[in-house]
Amino acid sequence: MVFDQRQTGGTDMAKKQPAAVKAMTAEVKKLCAQLKKLGTDDAVAFLNEARRMLHEASPFKDEPVDLVLWVKNETVQANDYNPNSVAPPEMKLLEHSITEDGYTQPIVSWQRDDVHEVVDGFHRHRVGKESDLVRGRVLGYLPIVSINNTRLDKGDRMAATIRHNRARGKHRVDAMSEIVIDLKRRRWSDEKIGKELGMDPDEVLRLTQVSGLAELFADRDFSQAWEAERIEEELDEG
Repeated sequence: MVFDQRQTGGTDMAKKQPAAVKAMTAEVKKLCAQLKKLGTDDAVAFLNEARRMLHEASPFKDEPVDLVLWVKNETVQANDYNPNSVAPPEMKLLEHSITEDGYTQPIVSWQRDDVHEVVDGFHRHRVGKESDLVRGRVLGYLPIVSINNTRLDKGDRMAATIRHNRARGKHRVDAMSEIVIDLKRRRWSDEKIGKELGMDPDEVLRLTQVSGLAELFADRDFSQAWEAERIEEELDEG
């Protein structure tokens, strides 16, 4: 399908477009009438497949938000590194917000097989599972979008989570330090960590120092001096 973004209004394409849109709309109405005859699971499966097909033909197919799917809540699982935390009062407010306003934001996830690992929206996902009212209203499903499924390295997904959290100003320093440590152990340089997480060099250094682990400074200029001092101490003890 070719999308004509010109706003001329006088071309043959522009003249034919309304009729084409009306014809497609009529077909969609027929499908909607049939959709109402399906059970919930079958209807959701059809809608998800239809959305995937529309997404592939969409001029916005590179944007995750262009494809929001509803999936069984048991297939959505938390990650083990999220540095964001919400206090009980805020969790109750989030539940109230979703109860009153509905899901206005999908859960950002990364899919592997039939599991959707949460990248952003951990607490929205918890509400959908733990609130009887919300879970019943959304029929045991959760709304998700998926980030690039080629991000096989866990470090890339961790970085995506941090970017979402930091953009909202929500993250715990201790948990952030643990993530920086993990990324350094994955051989990420300070420069790459700073670029991917939106940190300046001093912040990367401070979060590294929180750990107190000398191994994380192995790429520093003074690491050789530390190593020499350690060897001297071992010789003295021998």
